Amino acid sequence: MASIHHMPSKAGRAPVPLAPFELPESRTQRWVPRRKAQVVAAVQGGALSLDEACSRYALTVEEFLSWQRAIDKHGLAGLRATHAQDYRAAR
Repeated sequence: MASIHHMPSKAGRAPVPLAPFELPESRTQRWVPRRKAQVVAAVQGGALSLDEACSRYALTVEEFLSWQRAIDKHGLAGLRATHAQDYRAAR
């Protein structure tokens, strides 16, 4: 059985377990923060390579890396599209 990876969480909170079968569908079109975080966690945990993730979800490397930076700096809230400009301005 595949090992369980953890989804990044906001500082001070326990990571959320992520099993490989919890990855978003490859045809996902609506990217809510949790789905973005699942893909980032899968790449960080080794369940998917960056190339596999980008190919499977039709992402650019730049788009994926922006999700990863947003999680690192702001947790899941950083992945919300409505707050992306607020966080960019705060850099």
